[in-house]
Amino acid sequence: IGLASSVPQRTGVEVSWKDQFADAPDVLKRSPDDRTIVRAGGVRIGGPEAAFVTMAGPCSVETERQLFETAERVARAGAQVLRGGAFKPRTSPYSFQGLGLEGLKLLARARAATGLAVVTEVMAADDAPMVADYADILQIGSRSMENYALLEAAAHTGRPILLKRGMVATVADLLRSAQCLVSHGNAQIILCERGIRTFETATRNTFDVAAIPVLQSVCRLPVIADPSHAAGRRELIPALARSAVAAGADGMIVEVHPHPDEAWSDGEQSVSLEEFDAMMADLAPWCELRHQRVQLGYTLETVA
Repeated sequence: IGLASSVPQRTGVEVSWKDQFADAPDVLKRSPDDRTIVRAGGVRIGGPEAAFVTMAGPCSVETERQLFETAERVARAGAQVLRGGAFKPRTSPYSFQGLGLEGLKLLARARAATGLAVVTEVMAADDAPMVADYADILQIGSRSMENYALLEAAAHTGRPILLKRGMVATVADLLRSAQCLVSHGNAQIILCERGIRTFETATRNTFDVAAIPVLQSVCRLPVIADPSHAAGRRELIPALARSAVAAGADGMIVEVHPHPDEAWSDGEQSVSLEEFDAMMADLAPWCELRHQRVQLGYTLETVA
């Protein structure tokens, strides 16, 4: 298994990258071992000692039974964070838009029952304080990556932020949005590569796996992957998850549903409970090798 080295190469290429990202200075590494560790609900994300973190759950919170069944199962399989959408940014106004406050309350109850931390999306600046009352991590979705009023409001809640790359955003664009969060006093940021829009139509998006080692080389923030939105097809998710681990991601966020074909949103890119169990078992040796590699890379960086 060839895992990407976490040791940054001191080459002209790296210098060029840092010049390219110079307008996001507070999120770039100041030294080889300069890494932000994000702590949320007892979960540690990023840094040489942290394990690969899995965030899993339904695209949308639908019912108490659906959410609790999923939460209990993903916790048993090794997930540390429960994902679930209370507010849903849908392209069609006729699609399910989420349960809102009731969904947030269900997520909080699922956290109390399972011990999982909770990540959920906030879509409006005015909603940020309310969502922060229920969630451990606030997700800024791809459509909102450059909504600077929302970024400011989310930053001011003090909650860790999961910042997803926009559908047509460059890596530099993503880092500029992260810089915006830092400028408003919140450096507890997790970056997420979730695929970008290209000419390819076989998948929902094109998974830019190269962005993961680029970000790990120049940026101090943890980086996770979203194989569900990258793939758009559940049968591709395990392979993309393995590639994220191999590329050096600090974790992943994946959509899981008890009955994907009956899901109220994004069922085609949600794995079933059984498929999630199998994927997590398959990922275990990859995650262990990644952990060894990260620790070795950190040791080499420190010595250098």
